[in-house]
Amino acid sequence: MTHTGTVSAKPALKTFIRAFEVWVPDADHTLLEHGGGLYHGAPRFGAMSRSMCFGRGEGLPGRAWESGRPIVLKSFAGSYFMRTRAAAAEGLTCGIALPIFAGNELTAVIVIFCGDDADHAGAIELWHNAPHTSQNMTLDDGYYGTTAEPFESTSRQIMFRKGTGLPGLAWESGLPLFMPDLSQQTRFLRADSAAQVGVNHGLAIPCSTRGDDVWVMAFLSTPATPIARRYETWLPDAAQRQLSRRDGFCEQFGPIDGASGVRIDSGAGALGRTLARWSPSITEHAQREPGAVGAAAREAGLGSVVALPVVRDARIVAVVAWYF
Repeated sequence: MTHTGTVSAKPALKTFIRAFEVWVPDADHTLLEHGGGLYHGAPRFGAMSRSMCFGRGEGLPGRAWESGRPIVLKSFAGSYFMRTRAAAAEGLTCGIALPIFAGNELTAVIVIFCGDDADHAGAIELWHNAPHTSQNMTLDDGYYGTTAEPFESTSRQIMFRKGTGLPGLAWESGLPLFMPDLSQQTRFLRADSAAQVGVNHGLAIPCSTRGDDVWVMAFLSTPATPIARRYETWLPDAAQRQLSRRDGFCEQFGPIDGASGVRIDSGAGALGRTLARWSPSITEHAQREPGAVGAAAREAGLGSVVALPVVRDARIVAVVAWYF
């Protein structure tokens, strides 16, 4: 579906994700330094974070670096999280850290923040397969907001084989997978419990790690608190010099056609920088981005974009873009 012209944007939705930040290794690979952030609604937490750094094993970014795998930290209170008081003051209560590896070398850690309130519905799940001991993918941990208890109970009891369910399909393809209208999807094996709590869309992203274990992060939206206001998947060409849009979904306009020939060159804008640097990129000026990204942001009244590389076999296989 293609949209042209100027459209009056709907009022901004309150998204399930509250903040993002990127941590990158310093020149000596001994510390993680702040490499960008999106702190809408949490400016003081952002100002504090920009001046910090983390060693291996320190805080949430350092733990993800040391462990070599994604981490879900559902509660900051009493944990190893080093900014608990500042986070609580601005309503941030949960963090998810995703390390990005090029082979065995860390290129960045992206941290995603959520918060608890009465209407904070949705979920972020971390699914895991240990290939030497099991053929199944099971829930390692998850954050389920404040209204998704029946869905959480179902999720903790279910297992997926490769190619089944949202996590298993992403595992099989090695690429991000978006599923709309989950209650109507025969491939989504938890449709009934999702419908009970209002979960309507799902996005699964394979995670890069240092070892052989498989990790998939699943993001589950509700109409009131979508994960993001717009989502896109972009695929690189064989030379890793250009991205082409495969698909996407916009809360304002619905499904996004990926067969339009839209492309982004390596290094151009936030998505192009992600392809060139193997590191997440964040901009708070999405409407100034070149080409299709800026045009989409202007059309839907979106202010920010977060780009995340998806890495497999020491190669970027996709770039995920979230708009806010």
